[in-house]
Amino acid sequence: MDKPFDPTATRAGYGAIDIVVNFYTPRVIAEGRAPTDSSFKDQVRIDADDRKGLTIEQYIDKMDRAGIERSLLIATRCGDRRMRGSTEIPYEYVHEACQAYPHRYSGLAGIDPTRGISGLKELDYAVKELGFVGAHLYPHWFGQSPEAAIYYPYYARCAELGIPIMMQVGHCLIYGPDARFATVARPMALDRIAIDFPELTIIGIHLGYPWTEEMISVATKHRNVFMCGDAYAPKHWGASAVHFANTFGQDKFLFGTDWWVIDPERAMNEVHELNLRPAAQRKLLRDNALKVFNFAGG
Repeated sequence: MDKPFDPTATRAGYGAIDIVVNFYTPRVIAEGRAPTDSSFKDQVRIDADDRKGLTIEQYIDKMDRAGIERSLLIATRCGDRRMRGSTEIPYEYVHEACQAYPHRYSGLAGIDPTRGISGLKELDYAVKELGFVGAHLYPHWFGQSPEAAIYYPYYARCAELGIPIMMQVGHCLIYGPDARFATVARPMALDRIAIDFPELTIIGIHLGYPWTEEMISVATKHRNVFMCGDAYAPKHWGASAVHFANTFGQDKFLFGTDWWVIDPERAMNEVHELNLRPAAQRKLLRDNALKVFNFAGG
């Protein structure tokens, strides 16, 4: 049964929306679908208990403690499935969680551009049949910058479907012995995509670090480009990002954790410690996500 959320029990009086959450359940971990090794987990200081994965009910308990009403779960596709070291989380796994708790979870369809037409059909299925609300892309897993031609059919299909696409822009860490990738996506790559697809909503995730100000500049230039502060604890966002979220970029900044990487309780506590203006904080934590995503099914 879908567990109700009580916004009056939160510090802010409303529930936050976390737009970047990795779907790491015990099943996913047992099947070897998480693309990171123990060295990566040590580097980002992932809690030992969390490394085993959490059930969807356990993660809702964590959301409740943090004051998060909804989490967007990523059915990630990490690399060409024909290549060693590549992993994926099936769309159906995420769909099961969203079906069980439609008011708490929504799905994001991972993109693997090497699948061509079949990948486009799968994206159609994820949105039209499974109710997914957006797409997700890790460019470094495919070794090509976001403005490369291989991605363009997927941008066009996302625009046609009316869903946003989020992608990591910024450097990537070393995920494991078979997952050592060059950084291929700087935020400025989104400039060309936004020009070519003005109907497409684009979200640069992971703060664009270490090019955060570049990410801010692209989001400021284009009405259809947004940024997200996930994967970095809010106290480490930096002065320019906090100023952007609090002032002239308050309509363009979204909240995320990239859990495992940042614990949602820590993230929410640190957002409150930023002392943002109340209206700006609400946009960051909730209203901007409601503007960008269609949660009509939940």
